[in-house]
Amino acid sequence: MSSETLEFKAEVAKVLDIVIHSLYSNHEIFLRELISNASDACDKLRYALLTHPELVKNEGFKITIRPDSKAKTLTITDNGIGMNKEDLINHLGTIARSGSAEFMKNLTGDKQKDMALIGQFGVGFYASFMVADRVQVLTKKAGEATGWLWESTGAGSFTIKEDKNAPQGTAITLFLKKDMMDYLEPIRIRHLVKQYSDHVDFPIVLIENGREDTINAAGAIWTRNKSEITETQYKDFYQSVSHAFDTPWMTLHYRAEGVIDYTALMFIPTKPPFNLFQPDRKSGIQLYTNRVFITDDMKDLMPYFLRFMTGVIDTNDLPLNVSREMLQATPVMAKIKKGIVHRILSELKKRSEKPDDYKTFWDSFGIVFKEGLYEPIDEREEVAELCRFRTTAGDELVSFADYVNRMKPGQENIYYLTGTDLETMKVNPQLEGFAARGIEVLLLTDPIDEFWVQTYSEYKGKKIVSVMHARDDIAKIKVEKDDSPTLGAKESEALMKKIKEILGDAVGDIKMTDRLTKSPMALITPEGQMSLNLERLMKANGQPTNFNSQRILEINGKHPVIRKLSELVGRKDSDSVLSDGIWVLFDEALIAEGEPIKNPSAFNERLTRFILSGLK
Repeated sequence: MSSETLEFKAEVAKVLDIVIHSLYSNHEIFLRELISNASDACDKLRYALLTHPELVKNEGFKITIRPDSKAKTLTITDNGIGMNKEDLINHLGTIARSGSAEFMKNLTGDKQKDMALIGQFGVGFYASFMVADRVQVLTKKAGEATGWLWESTGAGSFTIKEDKNAPQGTAITLFLKKDMMDYLEPIRIRHLVKQYSDHVDFPIVLIENGREDTINAAGAIWTRNKSEITETQYKDFYQSVSHAFDTPWMTLHYRAEGVIDYTALMFIPTKPPFNLFQPDRKSGIQLYTNRVFITDDMKDLMPYFLRFMTGVIDTNDLPLNVSREMLQATPVMAKIKKGIVHRILSELKKRSEKPDDYKTFWDSFGIVFKEGLYEPIDEREEVAELCRFRTTAGDELVSFADYVNRMKPGQENIYYLTGTDLETMKVNPQLEGFAARGIEVLLLTDPIDEFWVQTYSEYKGKKIVSVMHARDDIAKIKVEKDDSPTLGAKESEALMKKIKEILGDAVGDIKMTDRLTKSPMALITPEGQMSLNLERLMKANGQPTNFNSQRILEINGKHPVIRKLSELVGRKDSDSVLSDGIWVLFDEALIAEGEPIKNPSAFNERLTRFILSGLK
């Protein structure tokens, strides 16, 4: 039979030009697309054989790649369902099956928008023309006697002719362009198959020097039943996808079925990866469609606070553009993401019931997980239930629920203190009043703690309040009987006036307080201003703060040193001693807060003079 030349539909040539020259961000994707098509063809025949076993008899499905350096061709062959003449015209002569005319109506002329639109029409085969001057498709449909040869340069037409010798299945031969000869190199082919198609469910065989070599894993572990997979196999797969050497702390393997179908096999490492805090770090989750690798750089697939997760998600329900590198934000993606997050949090809740086991997770990833309290997510309350904290009550990790359950009678709020060093925070003067009243305080040492407390400010009706801003509320809880003498109103006013005169702009305001029990002075910041700890963090990272927090100096009127200094107010012969004493106590308050002393030499001189004055 002579060949028949057919024109692509008038608009298809224009579409091909977009596909060939603009659509893909890297040429190598063509091999993934052709392997994916071959895998689909094998799947279709495998399912067809369930009801029509007479269609074909073969020794097993496989996909073969044959590079020919002499002919400068690359041939991808499968023994799947194959195509007849009608299929060739419908599948390869038009842009998918949605109708190219309808496609053209939606073209805007904006290349970026048009590339996104192409993704709805499934034209992965045409990626072949990025690397080939000419493409031949030799195919015969299962159950039919006649085969066909389709050929085109991708310009404006294609030819079809009958070929009685065509084997059942499909063989696509690419006549490579001069600058694409590296795709004939076996090492290059192996790399691409390993990267993109390693878990295709059929053997991918490379023919090299007359020998056949299967170059893919030919089986996706996540598609198997959990009961068939050993812990060792899970561990090996985890180490393969994560490039880590530890054992996973948690393995999550399930299939979601319903409106959206997908399979997930994910792991939480035992140890944090070295690049966990690098902004350009890729997601640890690999996205597959029908066991064909799509991307490992889909940041929207997992919330940022779960970026320590690693593994695989495989779905056929996700609309992709044809290049499959640029995923669109679709309702399907949002539903998959929501389902995955819900499942992870549910599993973490189960594991949290074993505190010693959960501590391993929290010590490694708590600093990241708490970002979920800051992110605007629907699951914030679930995240809050899973958070753990160090507190003034002891060394064990404490949940919000634990804290609330042991709040003091009359206590209305959850209190916290931020800092960088746990041991230093435990002796912070601001905690003295809380300790005297038996009130537990959260000790927050991670940088993210300065931010989530601004957005997640209440847990089950209990406000989350900084110890710096707790005054009237803790005053309602009385301290055990304390008969220590204190300054009267007149003496307090005179002393505060003198302290302001001596310290000047070093403090914004001075107040008497009953929150201190051991320290003579302490520094706080007004509510609504940047905390001292946050200011230190920003300065340490070279970030401008635009202002210095206006510190409030709190004075403990019951402290013996404060009462002694009060006696010196108004005595001209004691002005130098009073000044030295106030500056020394102020610098001590800075040290207790973790702040640097601006003039250490002056501090040493004042401290020495102050000590000498007491020895006379």
